[in-house]
Amino acid sequence: MTSTQEDQHGARSQRSREADKPHRRKGEKKYSCDECGKDFSHPKNLKPHQLIHSGIKSYSCAECGKSFTQAGHLKTHQIIHSGVKPYICDLCGNSFTQAGSLKTHKFIHSGVKPFRCDLCGKSFTHLGSLKTHQLIHRGVKPYSCDLCGKSFSQPGHLKTHQLIHSGVKAHSCELCGKAFTRSSHLRSHQVTHSGIKAYSCDICGKNFGQSGHRNIHVRIHTKNDFCFCDQCGKLFVTHKDLQQHMFTHTEERPYKCDLCVKAFKEPRSLRVHQQIHFRKKLYKCSYCEKQSDTDGSSSQPCRHCGGGKVCRCVVCA
Repeated sequence: MTSTQEDQHGARSQRSREADKPHRRKGEKKYSCDECGKDFSHPKNLKPHQLIHSGIKSYSCAECGKSFTQAGHLKTHQIIHSGVKPYICDLCGNSFTQAGSLKTHKFIHSGVKPFRCDLCGKSFTHLGSLKTHQLIHRGVKPYSCDLCGKSFSQPGHLKTHQLIHSGVKAHSCELCGKAFTRSSHLRSHQVTHSGIKAYSCDICGKNFGQSGHRNIHVRIHTKNDFCFCDQCGKLFVTHKDLQQHMFTHTEERPYKCDLCVKAFKEPRSLRVHQQIHFRKKLYKCSYCEKQSDTDGSSSQPCRHCGGGKVCRCVVCA
């Protein structure tokens, strides 16, 4: 066999060996994570993913100290500190640092909620929102507030809650001066000044400044996503209202007054009660029977009648 024939034979043998290998179609994912089962089409994508399970976060932000598993995630995060938000929603004016965030946001305007909770029927625009919601049904709340003992299913919710205790309201409205603990609350508030109501009810045409208000309103028409009490059958438009209602069936009083020993089942009842501590005590005058914030003594006579004293003019008396 000549050298040329040997070369040709070797090439055919190589092709034959390649043909014997299992054929993998383009885009097929054959590299799986042993921890969570997620599949990847290339090992270079699997390795960065596995860092999530290791807990190693080698890339830290110099501005806020937040750490990340990948350098790309750190770069994406650092845009937040720059304040640059080039991606603007043409429907409501909200701006975003990334195109992907804008695309995700636009689902809110579409009203499409393909992800539904099997336990309560509540629907969501994103799978991540559904997964977060499902933690409520599990009842697992491992993150507790050191100051009041309130527990949360996610660390982000605990961090947001702790701003209430700090009293810091760093985000102020330039138009009315009202201050908020979170920038998102300020943005929601600013819509009231703009007068923009970009979210409409498809059923009755009523307009709303915020998507959440529109979505809650739509439930009145559709009767969907209603929350009901399994104790008495009462229906509620929001899960928050249902949670507060459930305290009526128990003796639990989680809302405690910082100034006295009283506790309440609802936050509204606590707020009404706390007004007692901040307003002056009223006394009934024995002469004119009107109420006054003075006790009627000689040193503190009634502001209305002077405690029965006859007042004479020093000029014409």
